[in-house]
Amino acid sequence: MYFVCRWREESPFGKRVVALPDATVLDWFRRGWGKDDPDEWIETELGGDVYGLDSIFDKARKRGLPPPETTDQLRTLLHEHLYVEADDKSDYIRLGRHALRVRTDDDEVDLAYYFVDDETAAASPDRLAFLLNDKWPLPKDSSPSAAHFGLSVPVRTARLVRPGPEAVFSVRLCWESPDIDRNLDLRGAVTIPGLTLPDLAAVLHKADDQEALRWPHDLRLLRQLITSSAESLGGALHTYARHPRSLVEVGPHIAQVARYIDDFVGFDQWFLFDTRWATAHADLAHSLLRYAAHWDPYAG
Repeated sequence: MYFVCRWREESPFGKRVVALPDATVLDWFRRGWGKDDPDEWIETELGGDVYGLDSIFDKARKRGLPPPETTDQLRTLLHEHLYVEADDKSDYIRLGRHALRVRTDDDEVDLAYYFVDDETAAASPDRLAFLLNDKWPLPKDSSPSAAHFGLSVPVRTARLVRPGPEAVFSVRLCWESPDIDRNLDLRGAVTIPGLTLPDLAAVLHKADDQEALRWPHDLRLLRQLITSSAESLGGALHTYARHPRSLVEVGPHIAQVARYIDDFVGFDQWFLFDTRWATAHADLAHSLLRYAAHWDPYAG
């Protein structure tokens, strides 16, 4: 089973991924039930603090609650005793037979954490491949041509050139989204039909200034970073992520940035890729687009 914490982590991806020995979510909670020091147990098990997760174990120990025998019992206990910042806990605590998804905030940023068993991880790579990935950078190889890459997640479309069979996608994961000032309620990826990634810098630079004002923020920002027609995409992204601890990887069909912010929030991320990369890595591409559209990979 896997545990993932999407929070202020030191990882370039801004998340922590931990492999656990338990077969099910229920098994893990039963194993922790009754521990004398839930905080210490969680930090040891999950590689660090998980905001609010200790609350259910504290309540169980203080009230002498028996361990849950079924997933339904665990769901009831979570809704009653797990601390989350939400008016409606049932919408922020989502437990199925194979996965638990929880959303809350730590008064500074939003966060979400997940328990996913091996069965559902294998069955839903188009939803979970990026969530469960902790290896930087993502692979850079691509398909020699763009086979049909069917979108399964809503995206925003910016029509900069004549539409064609290929497209570029921008996925920017930031702590304060310029669209809505939250870090989990992102508006989703931006797609530019008719381009491959090597064409992107020149097209953005040549675009009309008034037209550019109507673009999504990601594209306006990238255009500002491209200071001349000779400026490469890689040069623009190195300007964007200039801190020495930032990471920038640019390939022919995917560019990826882990921009270091500070010791408090760690990194944010920006991925630019085209359909040639997406065709070669369909599960990663679909799950990354989903990651930018909703905090719960099973939503939609």
